[in-house]
Amino acid sequence: MMAVMPDEPLPLGYNTYCLRALRWNDAQLMDFAAQHRLDAIFLQDSPDPRAMEPAHWKEVREMAQRLGLHLETGGGGILPKRAEDIEQSIATLRRHIERAAAMGSPYVRCVLASERAAFPAPVEQSMEWAVKILRAVRPELAGRAVKAIIEVHKDLQAWELREVVEAAGKDLVGVYLDTGNPVFVLEHPMTTLETLAPYVESAHLRDSVVYEHPRGVAVQWVPLGEGVIGFRAFVKRLAELCPRVHVYNKPITGRPPAVIPYLEQDFWKMFPRARAGELARFLDLARTGRPYEGRMVIEDIPGRPIPEAFRAAIQHQQRDHVERGLEYAKKELDLGRRWRQAA
Repeated sequence: MMAVMPDEPLPLGYNTYCLRALRWNDAQLMDFAAQHRLDAIFLQDSPDPRAMEPAHWKEVREMAQRLGLHLETGGGGILPKRAEDIEQSIATLRRHIERAAAMGSPYVRCVLASERAAFPAPVEQSMEWAVKILRAVRPELAGRAVKAIIEVHKDLQAWELREVVEAAGKDLVGVYLDTGNPVFVLEHPMTTLETLAPYVESAHLRDSVVYEHPRGVAVQWVPLGEGVIGFRAFVKRLAELCPRVHVYNKPITGRPPAVIPYLEQDFWKMFPRARAGELARFLDLARTGRPYEGRMVIEDIPGRPIPEAFRAAIQHQQRDHVERGLEYAKKELDLGRRWRQAA
């Protein structure tokens, strides 16, 4: 793929999921973006009580236009737990396509699974289900001028996700690149970018510490610029390969390190077609890492409510980590356009 450098810095935004503990409505989330002189906002998993009301969608679109914000949004998981529920999954995705279009988003975000072990069927069959669902909504995508973008999650390696996109139809299906998730499938984020670059429509930056562990490797998400990913080189390559994307700061912190036991034989049952060269590149990254030495409150555990005694601390931490990441993205990664303009 020929590299093309953009004429201007890539536009910068933030992903609203990172402020989830604050429970802000969509207007407050957009105000935050405007206050920080951002170019874009990605409304993900909105806690707004009116999130699924059509009248609200119009209001959000108008507010984004008034604030001069490029807006992207979408839904969640698209894979059902059983094959007989595929039609319901298609109906839900159609609803999210309608919502995204009404809000002015050129994309509708999709997720396949929370992690590889959570696939509802063997990996290849789950990929086939995803293709079937995405093909079924092609008329809606085309009719509303919206592209489905599949988030790089803790489920597929990049070459597998590329197969899904190409089978579903790359004209209407693309990729939502999240740099925090490839490390959970033993993949260097640069491998992810270089494999999926022709299909990347939206780029979300999340940093990680990755380091060796007696059972394999340990991974923990940290504020942007405080991990081992090497974002100066990553963003330079992103600008070369994907010069039209909006880039979003997306720290998800406050969670304990996760151990990926790749040294245990049973682990590889989930990766029967893993590629040795890509694993080696990831392990080179892990050898450079060490546990996070910064301060962090570890009380944002998936599937468990935040203990009341820690709620204010988590709220403060989420905002602090978003703002620290935005400052790093502007000053160290040279991202964003609006903040450079005179006030």
